[in-house]
Amino acid sequence: MGPDAFLPIALFIGYLFGSIPFGLILTRLAGTADLRSIGSGNIGATNVLRTGRKGLAAATLLLDALKGTAAVMIAGSLGGPNAAMLAALGAFLGHLFPVWLKFRGGKGVAVYIGVLLALFWPAAVVFCAIWLTTAVVTRYSSLSALVASVVTPLFLWWFGHPALASLFAVLTLLLFYMHRENIKRLQAGTEGRIGEKR
Repeated sequence: MGPDAFLPIALFIGYLFGSIPFGLILTRLAGTADLRSIGSGNIGATNVLRTGRKGLAAATLLLDALKGTAAVMIAGSLGGPNAAMLAALGAFLGHLFPVWLKFRGGKGVAVYIGVLLALFWPAAVVFCAIWLTTAVVTRYSSLSALVASVVTPLFLWWFGHPALASLFAVLTLLLFYMHRENIKRLQAGTEGRIGEKR
C-alpha cells in the first residue's frame, strides 16, 4: 500500500482513537451520575472536575490527550508525516463527534494538546504555558484554551511548520465553534470559573 492510499485509513484510525469517551467511561466506573447530566453536560475533564473527583478529572485529561498522541504516532509510523496530520484531524473530530454518543462529544482541548505533543512538542509546551498563565489570572478554563489555541498556529508558522500551522488553524476554528456557548457566557460575565460546581 502506498503512502497516499494509507491516508484515509490514517484519518479513520485517528477518529477511532479520538472517539473513545474516557470521561464518561471513568465516571461510570467510579459510580458517579451520568456525566452528561452534570454541569455543562460535556464529557471532558473540566466537567468531570465538577463531580468533585479531581483524580478522575486529571485521569480524563491525561487519557484524552494520550489518545490523540497515540493515534498520531501510530499513523505516522505507518504512513509518514501526512498520515500523522490526518490522524490528528481524525482524533480531534472523533472526540468532538463520537459516533458512539450520537456525535455529541467533548470540546477538544485535551486532544488538541495530545496531537500537538506528537506532531511538534515545543508547541504543546507553549500551549500549556499560555493556558496555565491565563487560567491562573482569570480562572476561566474556556478562555485559557481559546487564547492558547490562537497562539498555537502562529507559533507553528513562526518556527517553519506551515503545514502544521494550517492544520492547527483548522483545529482552532473547530475549538472556537465547540466553545461558542462559553464565548457567549464570557461576554455576558456568566461563565463558570475553574473549581466552581454548576
